[in-house]
Amino acid sequence: MNITTNDNNLVEVNIPKAEGNKSISNQINSEIQKKVISALHIGNLNDIHSPSIEESIASFNYEYKVFNKDFPESPQLWEAQIDGEVIYQSDELTTIAITSYKNTGGAHGNLNISFLNFDSKTGQKLDNSQLFTDIKSFKAIAKTYFEEEIKEKNLLTDYKTFELPENIGYSENGIVLLYNTYEVAPHATGIIEFAIPFRKAASSLAFNSL
Repeated sequence: MNITTNDNNLVEVNIPKAEGNKSISNQINSEIQKKVISALHIGNLNDIHSPSIEESIASFNYEYKVFNKDFPESPQLWEAQIDGEVIYQSDELTTIAITSYKNTGGAHGNLNISFLNFDSKTGQKLDNSQLFTDIKSFKAIAKTYFEEEIKEKNLLTDYKTFELPENIGYSENGIVLLYNTYEVAPHATGIIEFAIPFRKAASSLAFNSL
């Protein structure tokens, strides 16, 4: 669904909406809404008070008007684009990717991708640890794929301090690991993303995918 307001020229939001069992769908939609509100927030993330996406859109437009009033000579135009996509869905697990791009000035805008994993039967949002039966074993597998990925990109990093990314999700290609810009490499490197085939990680997974 597309969400906007009457006085909106800067923000575009297109996100999936869960339907069906209300107790399940409401939990999923609430988490998606929280992620979008957070992405649109200007300032300290601990100070988020918007009760809805619509109010966040209105607030973003208001903040730009204040900026434009304070700096009328600035050619900088603000913008925000948020898109959501269901990248995996089964009777057990649903993974939704939220891609947000926000530009409020500076050398470049901020692109961020987040994975939201849900128990399809309850609508409960899952932590990364809940995706695995043996996260230590999975981390060892992931490290080899990570090393191969950065080798292909000719990146330099300290393998001894390998950590799993904040964003891990299921997809049709396997378990996707995604490091956002700056998470493990300079901005110029961009996003680092790779998939581990389900058959390679099956013994470590909490959800059946084969």
